[in-house]
Amino acid sequence: MSTNEISTPSNFIKKIIDEDIAKSTFGGRVHTRFPPEPNGYLHIGHAKSICLNFGLAQGYGGLCNLRFDDTNPTTEEAEYVKAMKEDIRWLGFDWQDREFYTSDYFDQLYEFAMQLIKEGKAYVDSLSPEEIKEHRGPWNEPGKGSPYRNRSVEENLQLFERMRAGEFKDGTQTLRAKIDMTSSNMNLRDPILYRIIHAKHYRTGNRWCIYPTYDFAHGQSDSIEGITHSICTLEFEDHRPLYDWFLDALKIHHSKQIEFARFNLNYTVMSKRKLIELVEGGHVSGWNDPRMPTLTGMRRRGYTPEAIRNLCEKTGVSKVNSVIDAAMLEDCVREDLNKRAPRVLAVLNPLRVVIENYPESEVEYIDAINNPEDPSAGTRKVPFSRVLYIERDDFMEDPPPKFYRLAPGREVRLRYAYFIKCVGVTKDKKTGEIVELRCTYDPETRGGQAPDGRKVNATIHWVSADHAVEAEVRLYDRLFLKEDPTDVPEGVDWKANINPNSLVTLNSCQVEPSLAGAEPGSRYQFERLGYFCVDSVDSSPGKLVFNRTVSLRDQWAKVLKAEKWRTA
Repeated sequence: MSTNEISTPSNFIKKIIDEDIAKSTFGGRVHTRFPPEPNGYLHIGHAKSICLNFGLAQGYGGLCNLRFDDTNPTTEEAEYVKAMKEDIRWLGFDWQDREFYTSDYFDQLYEFAMQLIKEGKAYVDSLSPEEIKEHRGPWNEPGKGSPYRNRSVEENLQLFERMRAGEFKDGTQTLRAKIDMTSSNMNLRDPILYRIIHAKHYRTGNRWCIYPTYDFAHGQSDSIEGITHSICTLEFEDHRPLYDWFLDALKIHHSKQIEFARFNLNYTVMSKRKLIELVEGGHVSGWNDPRMPTLTGMRRRGYTPEAIRNLCEKTGVSKVNSVIDAAMLEDCVREDLNKRAPRVLAVLNPLRVVIENYPESEVEYIDAINNPEDPSAGTRKVPFSRVLYIERDDFMEDPPPKFYRLAPGREVRLRYAYFIKCVGVTKDKKTGEIVELRCTYDPETRGGQAPDGRKVNATIHWVSADHAVEAEVRLYDRLFLKEDPTDVPEGVDWKANINPNSLVTLNSCQVEPSLAGAEPGSRYQFERLGYFCVDSVDSSPGKLVFNRTVSLRDQWAKVLKAEKWRTA
């Protein structure tokens, strides 16, 4: 993608970089990185960091690396690496030949650890994890040094080498930095640099049984890659003094860490632990479920990368945590799809209509506009015949006031076609359900205009019954009922806030014949109904499945307004 498509964020980070360039800090270079841990799938929160890191690099003519911080073999998988790369490319960014892994640096990180031991700045601790936590103490009281803190350099080197050789069990030994057990910053109370994990790493296999912690590996990996500006979210602000300590102690290239507020979205969760609960608990169909906040789920639902990038740009970059309304994301999706999505006719809950005065064997083809927002999209031909389907909700036998659609004796306009009038209703003799409408049409109103100037109050959509293609349509909605799904009373499972109507599946829907060969992932506006996407997983030749991407309007605003009215 060209740099012109991404506008550099105007924010405090840009101001810092401008000052660094003016002072020729880092020789005027700008080199960022996006460093995900491959222990899950990327979500909308990660999109903010992706757009920021790659966008800053592009805006300054610099570079951005993709680095997988893979220091925990028990949670990381090659599957996640592959999915993350697909998501980043889909979002519109390319790291070219700068794909790196923290596991690439395991040998160098080990040497860094040896250097700290030799300089008396690190020691092997034989306390258990529980004892280490107890010795650290609460944040408002000084911690207590480990009884192993003053081991000699020679003993520490020997023990560390034995850790690497696999002589100890998990949790029995750790390598800790010797900093300050009285510090008010808990990260400086002799943090762990290496722990023993007898587990196979997805890249290095069984070569290692000791692994660096994220805190030890992160800053040094930035240094190895020559990163100039290490952009992190606010939770790493308290970790910065520790990262600075490591870099200063090792006397290596010192990146500048800058923290910004992470992206939070209401009506969802973005904790990987909670997302895993949803997947493993069967509450969703997988990481790519269209209700998930993952990029793979949003892509399957029909969201566009342009809409997500636009949202990231609109929300800006701040030092203050806040929550973005999900309606803002949905508006960005509508705004983008309105410009690009072809319009088509589809009926989700079909009601059969017979036009009594239309010739039985005749078929005519009506001109329909593909996209009124894009004149270059042109028109298409839609078949019209004696038997049609309309939306069941577009008819009422005994309509209330302000219901302007079809009713007995009433006339409406069929989109692009004719005026029709309901002259009869056929019901199931056993259930009383309406199964068919008998109508007449005015042949002088083709194109939706009456020569005599008479008006109708409603225009409804339709499809020709003999030409329509059957489809399954999945109506997706927000996964949770509450803005903060985790806000539950003590003892209540947060998953109780899952919206039971977040997925409604409709079978035997009818769509116009032009959609018969619709490609998976293609997006459309079903006129009057919303924006829909051909499902990329379950659609196949002979089976057409559509996912609702977003409604035409903010339906939740109506719901919330009604709730406030009822409780007023």
